[in-house]
Amino acid sequence: MKATTDRPNILWISLEDTSPRFGCYGDTLARTPFIDELAAAGTVYSNAFAVAGVCSPSRSAIITSMYPTAIGAHHMRTEHVNKFTPELPTPYFAVPPAHVKTFTEYMRAEGYFCTNNWKTDYQFPSPLTAWDEDGREAHWRHRETGQPFFAVFNHVLTHESSMWGDMIRKAYYPDMATDRPLITDPDQVKLPPYLPDTPKIRESIARYYDLIAEADKFVGALLRQLEEDGLADNTIVFLWSDHGEGLPRAKRWPYDAGIRVPLIVRWPGVMEPGQVNDTLVSLIDLGPTVLSLAGAAMPSHLQGQPFLGAHAKSRDYIFATRDRYDESYDMVRAARDKRYKYIRNYYPEKPYLQWIQFSHQHPAFQELWRLELSGQLEGDQRLLMQNTRPVEELYDCVNDPYEMRNLAVDPSYRVDLERLRTVLDDWRDKYDVWGDIPEERMVAQMWPGGVQPQTAAPIFIPINSELPGRSGVTQGEYGEPTAILLHSATQGASIAYTTEEGTNPSWKLYTKPIILSKGTLLIRAKAVRIGYKDSGETTASFVIIAL
Repeated sequence: MKATTDRPNILWISLEDTSPRFGCYGDTLARTPFIDELAAAGTVYSNAFAVAGVCSPSRSAIITSMYPTAIGAHHMRTEHVNKFTPELPTPYFAVPPAHVKTFTEYMRAEGYFCTNNWKTDYQFPSPLTAWDEDGREAHWRHRETGQPFFAVFNHVLTHESSMWGDMIRKAYYPDMATDRPLITDPDQVKLPPYLPDTPKIRESIARYYDLIAEADKFVGALLRQLEEDGLADNTIVFLWSDHGEGLPRAKRWPYDAGIRVPLIVRWPGVMEPGQVNDTLVSLIDLGPTVLSLAGAAMPSHLQGQPFLGAHAKSRDYIFATRDRYDESYDMVRAARDKRYKYIRNYYPEKPYLQWIQFSHQHPAFQELWRLELSGQLEGDQRLLMQNTRPVEELYDCVNDPYEMRNLAVDPSYRVDLERLRTVLDDWRDKYDVWGDIPEERMVAQMWPGGVQPQTAAPIFIPINSELPGRSGVTQGEYGEPTAILLHSATQGASIAYTTEEGTNPSWKLYTKPIILSKGTLLIRAKAVRIGYKDSGETTASFVIIAL
């Protein structure tokens, strides 16, 4: 089949903390008619995985197409305790190498209108150059006529905290009702065998199904808007989640419950409808795939690879990590092919269930502790309560989908164990740049002296004019066609500029000289680099007088 255009529109719909509990993935309890309809018109990917089982490291990989361990974004979240005020941890943003950008910057350079509505959580503030619009009102409908778009919409109400309360709903959606009756029957919920069967746990998972049903309506509303705008036939739609569900031994862990995610792609006129694809996909591949589909430049430093389009590549393995998440340090690395998962624990002396205050608000964690302390847990329900860990874990994910039978000590699996050991070692040699380096040392390198580096302010350089190029030019008189170059002395800096006045202008990505014509032109510019503090704003007013 032939594509309808060489520059398709692209829509991403991302969900929080969501495992594939959809009808199209075979879950009969799910109420997901709109998601299932999307799947029926597209392709369901059965082997899609996050690079980490928690949001910020995962989202840093998605937006940069770089492994979190390669750019210092692997902890959740990067911070270092100030020795003068130890009770108040100081946040430190990850500072990737100078050549690392958000992949959306490359899309903008190709003329795409890029919007994000509204979550970012990349381990660094979303740079000014990443999006044309970034916020709750961001929408493809605000683009110029005929301009192709890349639009992201994030649904956050499936976050783990919504299983035990309405923190997110109250904070971000104060007009929404919070006294919602439970619709899913807790008695119908299927529990993972490593969780005890108690009313509290059943109710929390039943509530999760209700949250997914809400997310389904969110998906339906966006698909309806595409139809209303006449864009459905020329828009590639991706639906995915940043990592797996917020349950014990799922979120924050490299087990499949924590990293296996739904991924559905609808590409009208190109992809056959109603397909199921077992290709291995990592969420680090999302950005390169979008760049490939848009025909945009794909820099060689990207560590993901396209899984669709002319440049599509197949992968043999996916990789996942676990490091410091909130209060607790850890270091776990994992490699997986279509059948086997290999996990290496670098702190085998630690218990699985470390103290993370936020996650322990979950009823399932509270039930695990209650039953463990009263001696009522037994068998598989004690997997997460062990006080030490094996150095290595190996699972047959096809025959043991809950990953409960460790095969690492079984001689029958020695060949696969050694193969995956080597695969993980090779990956670590290339991409685990910061994994073994103490966080305090990493922060000291990224923030010398504990001070966030700042991008150098841009300067204005008039071309073909009588004025010297310098910052702070306020007026120029030109008799011939003239252009203004923008420049920042900071390595890897990008520049945003606007010709609008006011406190909330639309910032454009600077990609080429700004051509001046007769009249007066105000230019405001800022230089940005990921993890750096933005430069101060530089302003110049040019008066162009034709001879």
